[in-house]
Amino acid sequence: MNPIIQREQLYESASTFLASFYRESGRSDPELTARLDEVREELSKRGTYAHTEGELIFGAKLAWRNSNKCIGRLFWDTLNIIDARTINSEDRMAGALFEHIESATCGGIIKPFMTIFAPQQYAEKPESGPRIWNHQLLRYAGYEQDDGSIVGDPASLSFTRTCQALGWHGSGTPFDLLPLVFNLPGRQPVWYDIPPQLVLEVDIRHPDYPAFDEQGIRWYAVPILSDMTLEIGGIYYPAAPFNGWYMGTEIGARNLADKDRYNLLPAMAKAMGLNTSRDFSLWKDRALVELNVAVLESYRSAGITIVDHHTAAQQFSRFEKNERESGRDVTGRWSWLIPPLSPATTAIFHNSYHDEVRSPRFYSKQPFS
Repeated sequence: MNPIIQREQLYESASTFLASFYRESGRSDPELTARLDEVREELSKRGTYAHTEGELIFGAKLAWRNSNKCIGRLFWDTLNIIDARTINSEDRMAGALFEHIESATCGGIIKPFMTIFAPQQYAEKPESGPRIWNHQLLRYAGYEQDDGSIVGDPASLSFTRTCQALGWHGSGTPFDLLPLVFNLPGRQPVWYDIPPQLVLEVDIRHPDYPAFDEQGIRWYAVPILSDMTLEIGGIYYPAAPFNGWYMGTEIGARNLADKDRYNLLPAMAKAMGLNTSRDFSLWKDRALVELNVAVLESYRSAGITIVDHHTAAQQFSRFEKNERESGRDVTGRWSWLIPPLSPATTAIFHNSYHDEVRSPRFYSKQPFS
């Protein structure tokens, strides 16, 4: 692309974002004009511009507010930001990721965090910025056995092989934590084992069906997405891991229940003494509810933040009300906002949403493996 055209496009993106920032921050038009003059000068000299700390924080929060797939947007303004843009060594980057895990976990009182590393130097060249290879900072490995069966998380098979090719080797259990894998621009990927004392895990037990406890199931306390690119005012941050806290169905109705994940519905049904010989008995539905009960009760008993899908839907209704009162339309992707368990019992199911993508935003990257 012509550099002049590229600079003009970036200036337009910056102008739109900064206008929102100054308007919602209650700042004056002359202040905005002065800032835009600074951006214009910076673009003419470097072909890009740098966000101030305040702009970075506001943009990150807006990216959460604009996340069409997220039901937890009521809390967008509580997001904590770790500014890691100056980090330029592998050890320091690993340290920042460890800090994120520890700060977000907070002994079980989960706090929303985002750590933002350096932006891409060139918008059209993702490799010009740091990259995190993990889908989530915390995730369990998956190992294919000689007979074709899988130990661990089937969703992690490919990435586990990538980690092994880099020199990492797990213990081969169903719940081996994968290492952090990332690379700085122009450098080879490296991996770091996560210090076990940083990782809070929950033993999943059912209060009424102790036979299920024999499965030895556990899950980690905090979901930290790490394979999304953050875009703010035309600047792309390819390494910006982000977390809220779990909604129970993410674990109980997907991670542990899906046939291509841990596939625990048959085990839950067996513990309940259900007849699984025919679907007409609705054994899957009954087992699914109780598996979600096990997840919610286990997290609550362990003192770890989690939300059920009914409460989350009510919180989203409050978010919609807040946005309307602020003069903003709520965008959303309905198929993601409805919970995977009993969606028709929530108000979201009966509403419709325009799936308009707004900036600042997150967008998915292609996986490395």
